[in-house]
Formats: sequence, structure tokens, C-alpha cells
Amino acid sequence: MLRFYAAEEVHAALDYARLAEALVQAFAAGAQVPVRQAHSLGGSDTLLLMPAWNDAALGVKLVTVMPGNSARGVGTVQAIYVLLDRATGEPLALLDGEALTLRRTAATSALAARYLAREDAQNLLVVGAGRLAPYLASAHCALRPALRRVFVWSRDPARAQTAAQWLRDLGLPAQAAADLEATAREAHIISCATTATSAVVHGAWLAPGTHLDLVGGFTPAMREVDDAAAARSRIVVDTYAGALAEAGDLLAPLASGAIRRESVVAELAELVRGEKRGRTSAGEITLFKSVGSALEDLCAASLVLKRG
Repeated sequence: MLRFYAAEEVHAALDYARLAEALVQAFAAGAQVPVRQAHSLGGSDTLLLMPAWNDAALGVKLVTVMPGNSARGVGTVQAIYVLLDRATGEPLALLDGEALTLRRTAATSALAARYLAREDAQNLLVVGAGRLAPYLASAHCALRPALRRVFVWSRDPARAQTAAQWLRDLGLPAQAAADLEATAREAHIISCATTATSAVVHGAWLAPGTHLDLVGGFTPAMREVDDAAAARSRIVVDTYAGALAEAGDLLAPLASGAIRRESVVAELAELVRGEKRGRTSAGEITLFKSVGSALEDLCAASLVLKRG
């Protein structure tokens, strides 16, 4: 019988430090990663297909986005991952797609911060209090034990309090932030996981040496920072193909002339291979823009299967 890995099994198998090291190897080796396919199902319902393969494995994440589900008491986004043997095509496993996405997204951001954040960074601000937010905070803290303070901000203060408590229950030094601008001005790493369509964090707030980690926006219409933030930053993306096609945080300042294509200096694979530099000075502001890559899903799913 084909093995199904439920959410709790996926989370248990994907320790952040171990997953980050697997992602280093995956990005360095590369994989075949076609552009994400989106298919309209009628109305506002969408099916997303995210395939990737390497010499060992082939995987596809199937994601449905159905806004009407909220009225049915079901989550808007549903996902499952299918992992197959590359040589034979034999199905190897089915995995909970949401858990896989939460873990690999958070680990990828924390991995990028290894190259882009200051070594002495101590204050982390997470902007947004949705499903991904506590996983981002956990991953950053796991890969950067020197972090001493974690702040969570949300437009809904109650959700920020809930997320902060979730993190405190894990033993992390978390608290809700009431004033976004004041907290951002003191933060060393700002990790954004929102569905905003206009800037939430502004470039004028950023102190020298700040690292911006932008995860929430995944369409051209979504934005988490303004043009000034992009213009002040050394910009790295998870992949050129994805970020330059889908990330409003880059496409908008490119269209306005605030940045040029050359402002996007590297993708994550070039950093892990040592082909490009991440942070170049202590006072530099850095920005990592992630829209998600199927390579990350394939890597994480393969690691779950390996750990059994």
C-alpha cells in the first residue's frame, strides 16, 4: 500500500537544521523545475501544479485554491504531494502538502539569512500572523541561536498574541508587537508573511544592516515593501525564473524605475555554490524574495521518505 505521510509526520521528519543542509545540496545540484502551472477551474477556483525532478526522484505538488471553502468550513488552500521514483515512475509516497510547504518555505528563508543577515543579528520581527508566521520564526531561531528577541506583528493584535504564545510554548523569546514602525526600526531581520497588496514595511524605516525576508507575496499584484525598500537593498531571489515573473515586490519597482534588472544580484543556488556573494558589508541592507520553488518541495519530500 502506498505510504501516506500525515502533517504531524512531515513536521517531525523535517528538523530545520537538517532540512536546511539538504536544501543547500539540492540548490547546489539543481533540478528540472518547470514553471508553476495555474489552471482556472471556473469562478475563483484554481488548480496549481508544481513539478520537479532530479536523477533520483520525481515529484508534483497539487494545490487547490477555492475561496468558497470558507463558507463550507474547509480551508481555502488544500495541497498534497506525490513522490515517485525517477527511474521507474513508481509511486513512492503521498505527503501532506501544507505541512511540506510550511517547513520548506521557512527553512529556505532561514537558509538565505545565513548568507544575507548580519552574524550579530539579535532581533527578529515577523510581519503577519497567519499559518506560516510561527514556522518562519522557528526556522530563523533554529538556524540562528543568537537571536534573543522575536516580535510578531499583525493587523489583528489578537492573532499576533496567539502566534507569540505559540512560539513561547516552544521556548522562544517571543512577544506581540504593537507598533510596526518602531519595531521594524529596531529589527535586524524582518520576515514578512502577509497577503498584502500594498506596502506594509517601508524603506525609510530600515536601519543599516537590516535583512528583509519577503515570503508572502507570490503574484504581481501582491506587495509587502515599497519601492524605497527595494532601492536600498542588495536583492537576492530564490529563483530568477519565479521571482522575476511573479513577485510584485520586484516587478513594481522594476516598472517604476526604482530598481533595474541588475539590482537582482543573485539567486539562492549561486550563493550556496559560492558563485555570488551574499552580504558584502555590515551596513548593507539585504532583501531575499521568495515565491517558492518546486525544487524545495522535492528536496523536503525526499528527506521525509529517507527518514521513514
